[in-house]
Amino acid sequence: MAPTHGQEEIEGRYKEYAYSPVPASSTSAVYDSTTLAKYPVDIGAGSPKYRTYGVYEKCRVAEMTEKGSTLLQYVAAAAANLCCVSAGAMLGWTSSVIPLLKDEEAVNNGYNPLGRIIDNEEDSWISSLVSIGAIIGSFVAGYLAERYGRKMTLLSAVVPFLIGWVLIATAKVVIQLCVARVILGFALAFAFTVVPMYCGEIAEISVRGALGSFLQLFVTIGLLYSYSIGPYVSYLVFCIVCAIVPVVFVGCFIMMPESPYQLLKIGKKQEALESLAKLRSKTIASVQKEADEMQASIDEAFKNEAKLSDLWKVKANLKALVFTCVLVAFQQASGINVVLFNMGTIFTAAKSSLNSSVATIIVGTVQVITSGITPLVVDRLGRKILLIFSGVGEIVSLAALGIYLYLDEQKADVESIRFLPILSLVIFIATYCVGWGPLPWTVMGEMFASNVKSKASGITVSICWLVSFFITKFANDLQDKFGSYTLFWLFAVFCVASVIFTILVLPETKGKSLQQIQNELSGIHHSEIPEFGDISKH
Repeated sequence: MAPTHGQEEIEGRYKEYAYSPVPASSTSAVYDSTTLAKYPVDIGAGSPKYRTYGVYEKCRVAEMTEKGSTLLQYVAAAAANLCCVSAGAMLGWTSSVIPLLKDEEAVNNGYNPLGRIIDNEEDSWISSLVSIGAIIGSFVAGYLAERYGRKMTLLSAVVPFLIGWVLIATAKVVIQLCVARVILGFALAFAFTVVPMYCGEIAEISVRGALGSFLQLFVTIGLLYSYSIGPYVSYLVFCIVCAIVPVVFVGCFIMMPESPYQLLKIGKKQEALESLAKLRSKTIASVQKEADEMQASIDEAFKNEAKLSDLWKVKANLKALVFTCVLVAFQQASGINVVLFNMGTIFTAAKSSLNSSVATIIVGTVQVITSGITPLVVDRLGRKILLIFSGVGEIVSLAALGIYLYLDEQKADVESIRFLPILSLVIFIATYCVGWGPLPWTVMGEMFASNVKSKASGITVSICWLVSFFITKFANDLQDKFGSYTLFWLFAVFCVASVIFTILVLPETKGKSLQQIQNELSGIHHSEIPEFGDISKH
């Protein structure tokens, strides 16, 4: 066989192989042999480079005949996101318990574990201290994910979850509740930091957006779980059923494979191939090329050991960090937590005949249904169009809610539009869950290079919960001073800014490999990179 000239390119990066030459005297020797032949290729650099045959060609034939399946990728992502159900159940705990702790009748009947009513200041601390725990936990989770792997780090989250629930179940004083909420916030950070990393690394390009948007869906499932159980059981039983969720998570996720990226990064190439083959439902030969591409991407990222300063010294890292931090800041600035925490007040303002517990369950159901839409459409429509649609829906609903509250405060006749607060709330929740709820986490799992992903994810999650803390802690003060309508209009203004940012600044990541995203953030466009095996450019 005559020597063939060409370049081998893996995800836009050249990789040199040096193998012992073997004879290749026939076509079958090229396609069927598991040994590799090397042929000199002049790429204009003075010294010969090599094009490899054998396993690559055999893998290419295998790829053409093996379609594989994405089923296990969905199963593994769902199992990982059970950790997010645990987080959602914990976030929903306040919806049922805070009214109980403020109810005089609950104190008299012995249902209040503290034996007294809590005041508004204690209420604000119990609600907001989760964010403080999450800020601390995001950095710890990022470090552990880098040191011990994605899977082990997620499994370890069960420990702070269980400690937190034991402290809450046995609490007799407010300070114990506050400590428990910090610990549970610490556990929550493991889900929000590591789950997007894991899902982004196990997924094929075609389903990466869907798997990345699972986080919001599973958080809302956890919220609905709490909404549906909390009002109808005792305080202790509620704590027990919430503590069961992280145990179920461990039982399901422990059987799932580790991220192939993580295994390649620590040098376990055979285990990475087995993990990738399992996730793709293909043979090892069929996933060899994809594994090589992953390895090339990792090798490029790890040419120099990553330092924290690389996040702002390297152009791609800085842009990715700015994009993701702005996304999560806008997510919280939409006022989602304030809206959820004031749900009862909004229903009261509408003079709804629905019981507040039932109304909360209805809104929780809307959250789950709309969050389930995003995984179905995100890889078809893209991230930006859903974020824009979501932002516009938030603007309209928050503006309408503010108008109603303003008219009501001005003693105007609002009898004919009593439905508006409920309608606004449903539209706000629905549009938030389609876009700004899940997609910041999807983008976070896609944008960072392997060598900085853990550090960058920790910073992004900490920014998210820092913004959440200030908004949750001080929203009541702003509301008392300027009125409820001003608060919701302010959230609408932030939503306008988020839409402008998405249209003018945020890059689209739909249909792009992780390496392509890195190239574009670095200013390298795909058209500037030779195609794999393209010999026409020599």
